[in-house]
Amino acid sequence: MSVLVYTESENGSFKKIAHEAVAYAKGIADTMGTNVTAVSVNGGDASELGKFGASKVLEVSNEKLKNFNAEAYADVLAQAAKAEGANVVVLTSSANSKFMAPLVAVNLDAGYVPNVTELPSSTAPFTVKHSVFTNKAFSNTEINTEVKVIGLGKNAYGVKENETSVTTEAFSPSLSDDDFSTEVVSVDKATDKVTIADAEIVVSAGRGMKGPENWGMIEELAETLGAATACSKPVSDMGWRPHSEHVGQTGKPVASNLYIAIGISGAIQHLAGINASKTKVVINNDPEAPFFKAADYGIVGDAFEVVPQLVEKLKEFKAQNN
Repeated sequence: MSVLVYTESENGSFKKIAHEAVAYAKGIADTMGTNVTAVSVNGGDASELGKFGASKVLEVSNEKLKNFNAEAYADVLAQAAKAEGANVVVLTSSANSKFMAPLVAVNLDAGYVPNVTELPSSTAPFTVKHSVFTNKAFSNTEINTEVKVIGLGKNAYGVKENETSVTTEAFSPSLSDDDFSTEVVSVDKATDKVTIADAEIVVSAGRGMKGPENWGMIEELAETLGAATACSKPVSDMGWRPHSEHVGQTGKPVASNLYIAIGISGAIQHLAGINASKTKVVINNDPEAPFFKAADYGIVGDAFEVVPQLVEKLKEFKAQNN
């Protein structure tokens, strides 16, 4: 009996969230006196997962699984869980994992809790803490099914090294045509920017920038920080920025370590999408902007004056510390 964890990868390399998921699974396994088995689908070097606590890696190599397919991937994970006799299955809270986790739960007759923020407070009964109401509150939930499926919240546990001797095993799940009822025709993805999903730091801006022609300073700040760029819904609706950068309740959720909001008033829908970020910095010339109530740090000032000065100081700091 082991704790099974799905490790997300891209272009043959494991993502940071895969490392965090393995570390979290190892925390559960230690509590339960068992080991961690990781499932890698066309992933990277299995020994990499051993650094974070995986004792065994099931390697799935299948050209049909080159592109993510929720039904097929869920079937792979369910078959792996049954083969390993796993009664705890850990996924992340990425968009892909949120698509497949309910399907995994159905396949395993399991209870599923998303957005989990801590290790279980108890394993008998199995109780986990998770964020609810768009990160405005927490709930402690008991999972009473034999198999438990957990969706770990992004940046909730952290990447913790726990060197473990790891073995690998080829795993060939049985896949049917039903698993591929949805076909990926093509994938278009920007490769020259940090993505919102993977970013530790996000620099976001709103209508206070007055027009798309002023976004150069936002991109310069993001480049200086190694951050992803994002925007509010009105900005994407007006076509100033692509919809892929829209952050909020109706856009992409953000759980970065640092979120910088520039010229964004802080509508409730936007705040709902960024509440999980650990540190929030707001730059706005309106001292009554709602965003200041949610901010850890705030600057009341003109973005066109504050941001260039911030970029200059950051560049000076980096030059002195390189």
